[in-house]
Amino acid sequence: MKKFIISAFFLLSAFMAMSQQQFVVNGVIEYERHINVHRQFETDDDDGGFWKDFLSKQPKFYNSYFNLSFNKEQSVYKPGREGDKDMEPWLIGPAKKNIVYTNFNSLEYRSRRKVFEENFEIVDTLSKIKWRLTTETRTIAGFECRKAVGIICDSVYITAFYTDEIPVSGGPESFGGLPGMILGLAVPRLYSTWFATKVELTDPPAASFEPVKAGKQKKMTAAAFAPFLKDTFTDWGARGAKNIWWSML
Repeated sequence: MKKFIISAFFLLSAFMAMSQQQFVVNGVIEYERHINVHRQFETDDDDGGFWKDFLSKQPKFYNSYFNLSFNKEQSVYKPGREGDKDMEPWLIGPAKKNIVYTNFNSLEYRSRRKVFEENFEIVDTLSKIKWRLTTETRTIAGFECRKAVGIICDSVYITAFYTDEIPVSGGPESFGGLPGMILGLAVPRLYSTWFATKVELTDPPAASFEPVKAGKQKKMTAAAFAPFLKDTFTDWGARGAKNIWWSML
C-alpha cells in the first residue's frame, strides 16, 4: 500500500508538471540585431591608411530591431521600433530591412529585400538547412533554448538557439527548420547576431499577416537570385561575398 501511494504521488507530480508547462503557438517576438560594422570591412585594402582613418570615425556597431508575429499557420518578420540612427547603405551593406512572410502549411516564403537601389521579392519554398543539434543550452527572453549549428550559402557557419516551448518552426529573417522557434542566431562571418529581447503572448490580428503594398520590384526564386547576386558583386572582392550572404538571409 505504501509503495502504491508513493508511486501515485510521483505520477501525479509528473502530470501536474506537464500540465503547467506552457506551449506558445501565438505571439510577437522582438529581436535585436547587432552588427559589428568595422569587422565587415576588415579585409578591405588599406589604401594608404585613408580607409582605416575614415572607418575609425564611424560607429563601430549598428543595432536595429525587428518583430516576428506568428501563429501555427504563418509568420511575418519586419522592421520594428527605431534603433540606432541609420547609416549609409553602402557602409552597412544591402538587405538590412527585409520583410519575410512565411506559410508553415505550404512551406513557402516571400521575402522583400532591397539590394542598394533595387527592390526584390523572393518567392520560394522554405530553405532546408542541415541542422546539427547539440546539448548546449542557454536562456533567452525567459525561455530555455537549445543550440543548433548549420551551414548556409555552401560555407557560411551559423549558430541558432531554439526553444521547443514555442513549437513553431520559425525565426528571424528566413531561418527555421528546427523543432521550435529560434530566439537566438549568430552568423560569425557577418559579425552579426539576432537575439530575442521579449516574447509577447498574444494572438496577432489577421491584418498583421497581410502583405504590405510595395512599389516596383523584381520577383524571382532564391535559385535565380543567387547567380544574379554573384554577377552583381563579382568585382567586390571579400566584401562582395559578404553582400551576397546578407542578401540571401
